Amino acid sequence: MMSDHMENISGYLMKYTNLVTGWQYRYFVLNNEAGLLEYFVNEQSRNQKPRGTLQLAGAVISPSDEDSHTFTVNAASGEQYKLRATDAKERQHWVSRLQICTQHHTEAIGKNNPPLKSRSFSLASQGSGSPGVQRRPSQNAASFFNVGHHRLPAGKRIPILQPDHLIDVREKMYQAEGQQRDLVRSIECLPTSGHFSSLDQDLLMLKATSMATMNCLNDCFHILQLQHASQQKGSLSSGTTISWLEPKISLPNHFRNGTDQNFSADQNKPSSVTEEENISGSSQLTREPEEINPDEEVEDTCDNKEDDLGAVEEQRSVILHLLSQLKLGMDLTRVVLPTFILEKRSLLEMYADFMSHPDLFIAISNGTSPEERMIRFVEYYLTSFHEGRKGAIAKKPYNPIIGETFHCSWKMAKSHVPSDTNSNSSSHSLCEQGTLSEDSQDQAESDCYTVRFVAEQVSHHPPVSGFYAECVERKMCVNAHVWTKSKFLGMSIGVTMVGEGILSLLEHGEEYTFSLPCAYARSILTVPWVELGGKVSVNCAKTGYSASITFHTKPFYGGKLHRVTGEVKQNATNTVVCRVQGEWNSILEFTYNNGETKCMDLTKLSVTRKRVRPIEKQGPFESRKLWQHVTESLRDGDIDKATEHKKTLEEQQRNEERLRAETGTPWQTKYFVKDGDGWVYYNPLWKRMAAIQNQEVDNN
Repeated sequence: MMSDHMENISGYLMKYTNLVTGWQYRYFVLNNEAGLLEYFVNEQSRNQKPRGTLQLAGAVISPSDEDSHTFTVNAASGEQYKLRATDAKERQHWVSRLQICTQHHTEAIGKNNPPLKSRSFSLASQGSGSPGVQRRPSQNAASFFNVGHHRLPAGKRIPILQPDHLIDVREKMYQAEGQQRDLVRSIECLPTSGHFSSLDQDLLMLKATSMATMNCLNDCFHILQLQHASQQKGSLSSGTTISWLEPKISLPNHFRNGTDQNFSADQNKPSSVTEEENISGSSQLTREPEEINPDEEVEDTCDNKEDDLGAVEEQRSVILHLLSQLKLGMDLTRVVLPTFILEKRSLLEMYADFMSHPDLFIAISNGTSPEERMIRFVEYYLTSFHEGRKGAIAKKPYNPIIGETFHCSWKMAKSHVPSDTNSNSSSHSLCEQGTLSEDSQDQAESDCYTVRFVAEQVSHHPPVSGFYAECVERKMCVNAHVWTKSKFLGMSIGVTMVGEGILSLLEHGEEYTFSLPCAYARSILTVPWVELGGKVSVNCAKTGYSASITFHTKPFYGGKLHRVTGEVKQNATNTVVCRVQGEWNSILEFTYNNGETKCMDLTKLSVTRKRVRPIEKQGPFESRKLWQHVTESLRDGDIDKATEHKKTLEEQQRNEERLRAETGTPWQTKYFVKDGDGWVYYNPLWKRMAAIQNQEVDNN
């Protein structure tokens, strides 16, 4: 029987998720009878299947300390909802009702269910006809695994497992861990050369997969222990969460070009650096913003294509060695990866390369209606990732050093920018236009648009980058901050791009908030390749238009690579005005609500080369100057030399970080300032618009 204080409540809350990397309004329903918290896209879709559901039995409801509106719902399964109410009073209403419902259903489970229900799942006998072996997903969180390697007779009933059986399982785990250690020792004791060596590809694969398997089983067993302990008490204690554990093994070696090199997993522990290797006086360098002289910028002639397949194959044993030291779900932020997998550019420059179609960027503001401008933004957004990736190989850009900056610009002849006619007809030349001719490049400034770009690494732990671009002539700018979170996923690496960007069209008074997809490096043991995945959103609060874009990862069997789908809609009427489908690195097809379609072949889109100052005119912390020697060594194929230069930069960063910690000196950013949870350019276009408009009046 439900308490008198339990009531079914519903309403809109903001929900945060890393996949969408932002806050979105969702319609939530508290179902007290079922003990469920459900949410829907909006109130109108309440009769449809929920977008998400949390079991509240055993959950922990926690008001957040960051503000008076936010709270979290932590389910016993480990899933978490981070929610935000409109004010403190509404938060208290939701939190109190959720806590009452949670307590009611948690106590009901403790009274009505034995501490451990029988659900045996033999890894080797999933197909057995024995009732005890069948998987029943409806059973509660007290279930656990019976790890075995043989089939039981068909007619033999599996006894109900008592708590003492956790001890037996733990003993089996100890035995398996001992056997796995013996296996690793046997492999490592083999000679490094000869017909049967410790670097044999198959043996290294066995070593890596056995380590990953044991780590995964240990995590599962630990989760079962937590669940059993919680049900012995009747409920989870306050603050208890179930998640991936920290690695149970240390990372003793940094594998460099096939050899072992000692390194500490603790990035804060400095290594010695000679005075000659030091970046002299970097901590005393001015952190005041510097004006970049545009006259010093020249068209970029650097061509660092990443097409070296051989290097990956040659270093496969190094990758396998490294994989054997990692665990599933492990955060790779503090793991030093081998130099040979690096691209010849910084992550900050990669963000700049997403702007390689400035004609499409500028054309957004030429849209004659809010609908057309949103569609044009989606067109630009989807064309940016193809050029942002260099080649088919999934190599990793340099991790920017804190304080590192990158500056560049693009000049675009006004005649090459799609006009403000119709969006469908204005893009007819996108696949036909070539690079700018020399005559076009020499046009007077009045005949060109200029897009300026600046990026800065504003934080080291966590690694956060800020970047900003503007076109003064079109009164538009974009500001973004991105936290790159990388995790080991077994045979691939996943990178979540946490953060958001805001495009401001000052002429129209519109702001477009957008997020970024996740990236995955697949097939890291053979020829690694890049895949994008996840849902992203674009929203304009003023106009009421939004876009939802899904980057589809390839299914295990069949399916296409790099597939993307999306739609643009008017929120007030829920009307879809444009749909898009295709591949983000190939052909995209846009279908409009009037029945017209348009195809864009991204492989034929012209790429405008960025303009960059020569290295000799760059400051010591500008990306190309900072990584100059690493890039040159990689270009020459000298991996050892590249590693030494990279190590020098990393050691200098650690030393300066330690010095700041000892002296209590906070890091001072140069071009970006903290604004709530994000970072904003210190002198954005919207702050300077009044002065710019006055100057235009004076010139006229």
